[in-house]
Amino acid sequence: MVPVTGTGGAPSYAVVVPTLGRPSLRACLDALAASGGPRPTRVVIVHDRPGEDGTVPHLSVPEALRPYTTVVPGRARGPAAARNAGARLAGPARWVVFLDDDVVPSDTWAEDLARDLASASEDTAAVTARIDVPLPQDRRPTDWERCTAGLATARWITADMAFRRAALDASGGFDERFRRAYREDADLALRLLGGGWTLAAGTRRTTHPVRPADPWVSVRQQAGNADDVLMARLHGPDWRDRAGAPRGRFARHLAVVAAGVGALGCAAAGLPRAAAGCGALWLAGTAEFALARVAPGPRTREEITRMVLTSAVIPTAAVWHRLRGQIVHRNALPRGPARSPAAGPAPADVPRRAEAAS
Repeated sequence: MVPVTGTGGAPSYAVVVPTLGRPSLRACLDALAASGGPRPTRVVIVHDRPGEDGTVPHLSVPEALRPYTTVVPGRARGPAAARNAGARLAGPARWVVFLDDDVVPSDTWAEDLARDLASASEDTAAVTARIDVPLPQDRRPTDWERCTAGLATARWITADMAFRRAALDASGGFDERFRRAYREDADLALRLLGGGWTLAAGTRRTTHPVRPADPWVSVRQQAGNADDVLMARLHGPDWRDRAGAPRGRFARHLAVVAAGVGALGCAAAGLPRAAAGCGALWLAGTAEFALARVAPGPRTREEITRMVLTSAVIPTAAVWHRLRGQIVHRNALPRGPARSPAAGPAPADVPRRAEAAS
């Protein structure tokens, strides 16, 4: 039996934190412990980088959280799988709140969460938090800082999101085919909405600092193109419109890569003028991309160098990961909507969506 209320009569909730053991975890847990308001019934920390023998490295848990905190090893299969594992161990609380290990809940987070959950209607599957991303005040943000700042306006973000246990169970949880921290939240949201549930915006606030990153982080992020292929397989070609996801620059990246391949091919075939023409197109496309990224930033020598170098590599990385996704996910089938008890019969459009995406 799922308890309806927790301490003080507030809706009962458990907290699940997937982690890679980053130093930011301690700040997250300290803030959770210091937040006034109803306490969670349980805190489950899923460490997704256990030792070779499966043991969990030592984690520093604040004393206030220790009586009801459980630390378990993950399977190193990404945040979707780690969240599912944590949810299974979260106990019979009515709500499961997922926090990323690099966020900092506000001082009044628990009180605000209690109000968010108490005001949620019975067909509300999840309640999001308001994410604040602090940016430097004395200069323009870098490309990486602007990318992180996009989390503040994301439609659905599991950096801090509370799911009704009944909805989470009906959905089967996160789709573990999403191995990265990308699109797994949009996939679950679309399945819930397709099943007649609603998603609500909460009032609680959580800070998401810009974490340190190396110069090539923007290149590694192109792996998300494979996840976009999976989203199309699962939800049809119009998934971006329904998920509120921007279309990005993939068409331009494809054109730039085609120009580069054309330049190499013409050079190999002994066609210097054609090779020069294709090369000029590649250079123009790369320069336009670099300038678009440099213009809104601080324009320091370090930032400009980083943008020029990564802008030359990103189009190829994007196209490569899109092709990889087409191969890896060629047989992916949709899981179907997570039916709400208040919803009517299941729609019969899932096969058509899968066919349209193939």
